[in-house]
Formats: sequence, C-alpha cells, structure tokens
Amino acid sequence: MTSTSPSSASRGAADPRTLPGLDVRALQEWLLLNQPELVGAVPLSASLIAGGRSNLTYAIRGAAEPLVLRRPPLGHVQSTAHDMAREFRVISALRGSRVPVPRAVRYVDDPTAGVEGPFYLMERVKGRPIVTRDANAAYTPSQLRELSLDLARTLAHLHSIVPDEVGLGDFGRPDGFLVRQIDRWGKQYEGSRNRELPELDALQRELHANIPETRRSSILHGDYRLDNALVRDLDGAPHLSAILDWEMATLGDSLTDLGLLGLYWNINSLDSELRDAVPSAVDLAAGYPTFEELVDEYSENAGVTVPELPWYLGLAAFKLAVILEGIHFRFQAGQTVGPGFDQIGRLVTPLARAGRAYLAEA
Repeated sequence: MTSTSPSSASRGAADPRTLPGLDVRALQEWLLLNQPELVGAVPLSASLIAGGRSNLTYAIRGAAEPLVLRRPPLGHVQSTAHDMAREFRVISALRGSRVPVPRAVRYVDDPTAGVEGPFYLMERVKGRPIVTRDANAAYTPSQLRELSLDLARTLAHLHSIVPDEVGLGDFGRPDGFLVRQIDRWGKQYEGSRNRELPELDALQRELHANIPETRRSSILHGDYRLDNALVRDLDGAPHLSAILDWEMATLGDSLTDLGLLGLYWNINSLDSELRDAVPSAVDLAAGYPTFEELVDEYSENAGVTVPELPWYLGLAAFKLAVILEGIHFRFQAGQTVGPGFDQIGRLVTPLARAGRAYLAEA
C-alpha cells in the first residue's frame, strides 16, 4: 500500500530485454526521432521503481537529465489510459504554484515509443518518501512536526487554487460529487463481490444514508498522504520536494482529501491487523502532530472552518476497503501473485469496522 516514488529504492533489471512494460531501446530510438534534446551521451537504462498500487513508474537513466516515466499497469484498460493524460495535465497546471510537483516533460501516445498505451515523462525530483517508522530516525521530533504541518499547509494551498485560473475548470464535476463517490466505489465493490462482508455492506448503507452537503469544492489530489510526498534534506532540515501520484485527481469536495489523510494518519491507532499491514511512519512519540493539529494548520492556511470529519473518515475507510477487496478478488482468481497478497482479504472487515466507528462519532 505504499506510494510510488521516483526516488525510492528501485527494483527490476536495467536490461531492456527483461524490463516489464517498457522497451528501453525502442524508447531511445523514439527520443532520437522526436525529442533529441533529451538524448544523453550514453544508452538509456531503466528500472521499475518500487511501490504504487496501479500505474507503473520507471527511473530513466542516461538521458540528458534524470527522468521518470509513468505508464498504465500491464494489461490496462482504456479508462486507465485516460489517467495518464489527467496526471500529466494536473502536474502541468500546478507547476509554479505553492504545491511542489515534478516538472512535466512530455505526454506520449505512440506505440512505437516502446510502451503499451499512453505514458508521460517528468523530471526526477530529488528526495525520498517517509514510509515506515524506521525512517523517522533520520529526523528530530521538531523536524517531523514541522514537515507534517507543511504537508497540511500544502494541502490548504492546493485547495485554495482557483481551477479556472490554472486551466482546470473542466477537470471534474463538483456538483453531486459525494453521491457519485458512493456510487462509484459501490460499483467497484459489486464488481469484486465474492464473499459475505456484512460490516462493509453496513458501512456502505450508513454512508449513503448520511451524505453531507458539500461546503467547499476544489482541486483534489485524491490520495493525499505522507508517503505520497518526497522529502529532501536542505540546510540540515527536511522539506517537501514534490507531491506525487495524481492519478485520482479531480474537482470535488475538499474534505475528502482531509478524510483520507486522516485515515492514514491514524492507521497505527486502529486495528492491530491494519497497523501491521498498512505501513505508516506516523508516530506521535517520534514528534508527529495529531491529526487534529493538522486540521487546525490546514484551516488557518485555507482560511476556512473545518467541520467535524467522521463521515469523510468513514468514506476513506470504505474506499480503501473496496480497493483491498478488489485485490483479494484478483488474488482468489489467480490474477495477482506475490508475497503478502494472500493476507489482503483479512484487512477488509477491520477497515469497514473502523469506518463504522468513525460514523458513530457523528
């Protein structure tokens, strides 16, 4: 469940004959013909970067500058290809804002480039994600606190951007957004239904019966959390160098980003099975602020009063539970292999239970 990071440890061979999903030699030939200024003095090589649930990310070496290539997952469908254009569009639009994003280089939809389906190239930003508690040892408690508050401020900056002013006025449909969210994730749940999950069914009903009125709409990241940010050390202190993984970005209710951030921020305080299976570096004893402090920082910088968030935390739990149930369904069907996938299914009910507990606080 970790994020995709252009500067995290890489895996996979650099041999273009064995790298899944990318023909590096074909990419180099395509660049020579179409973007020669990106061709370096040595042959290109690439490695698949670890992490990410869906779109694939590769570190490209040997070009005129360090690059990252993002493409749909292997065997993707057309709707996923659309995500590539959306990601490229949003990071292009946010460049120069107070939200740090990689510089978008080029969007490509040409099979001769050695990639199945559309992809895009972006700069490789220096930094690394903070994914597990072990990573906290590199920072002081005050540094972790300030970094966390900056994460909240950055979200406030994102939500304060006027979509029309950055060319994203038609990037989504804010009206009816929450109803569509419940319907969308409910359809995904139905598409992977293969066992009885009474807690998840109950959470879905309770969310649908108590949909709040949207107070504020904005550009949404859609998966905003600590490990979707790169952190770079500058002048002896950590700073956010980029916010990554914009594949779920849209226009909608601003509080959905806060709800998801809160779910992940507090994951270590939920069911022990979730704590063990969903990595999170957040540890109040190490210096991290509480989620309530993040909300206060967000509120001050966004200039808005944030209401109580139980419904939005419940929605975040529902979405993550549905994602995990889909992974479990594919594992049962023999479509997903690898260590750990056999344990994903057991996390769905604890997540649904956590979501219902949040709703009970309303």
